[in-house]
Amino acid sequence: MTSPDDPAPAPQPDGEPDGEPDGGPDGGPTPYADRVYRSPGGIVGGVLLLGLGGWLGIDAILRGEGRTPWLALAGLLFAVPVVIAFTVRPAVYAGADRLLVRNPFRTITLPWASVDTLRASYTSEVLAGGATYQLWAVPVSLRQRKRAARQQNRAAASPTTLGRTPGPGATADRRAQADQTMDDLRELAESNAGRDGAQGEPEVRWAFEVIAPTLAGAVLLVIMLLI
Repeated sequence: MTSPDDPAPAPQPDGEPDGEPDGGPDGGPTPYADRVYRSPGGIVGGVLLLGLGGWLGIDAILRGEGRTPWLALAGLLFAVPVVIAFTVRPAVYAGADRLLVRNPFRTITLPWASVDTLRASYTSEVLAGGATYQLWAVPVSLRQRKRAARQQNRAAASPTTLGRTPGPGATADRRAQADQTMDDLRELAESNAGRDGAQGEPEVRWAFEVIAPTLAGAVLLVIMLLI
């Protein structure tokens, strides 16, 4: 399940948020904060794994004998960056000019004009510049989709069965969270692709701040196991 942190109002065609008709200090459109999408379940799971691993690892370092402290240290150096990369790090930032995708080992910056389409089947993906990038921060839950479909079917059948018109709450959005998120991103891509600041090509940067300690921990762990 994915939820936006501090969601901002959807931008208008001229790039200004609702209720902000005046320009910014430089006379241009008033900027608005990026919409940030993360996976709360992934973050909670990652924090729990880090807590458990830290407790066991530190205990082994302090109380272990022989090679045990060094093995525990190497294991922590390898495991902690990996857990952070796959649980806490993933995020999607949707701004006025670009979509920034932060995956476990890469950060992809996609100007809205370069985005061809966004889709969510078994995984959430964005197609841009002839390449496909996964959105790790927007996991697809088939169970949630089935539950949403059942709710929609019950809502559609209820007015006919009971012989009354649906109330205001009956039209509430019952889609799965990943599908709602992808629809929001498609709307942003369509409305902002024509902006001057949204032009450009996709940029990919490797997350060496995650890769370097992971490789160092893996090498140290292999050395300790072979000694």
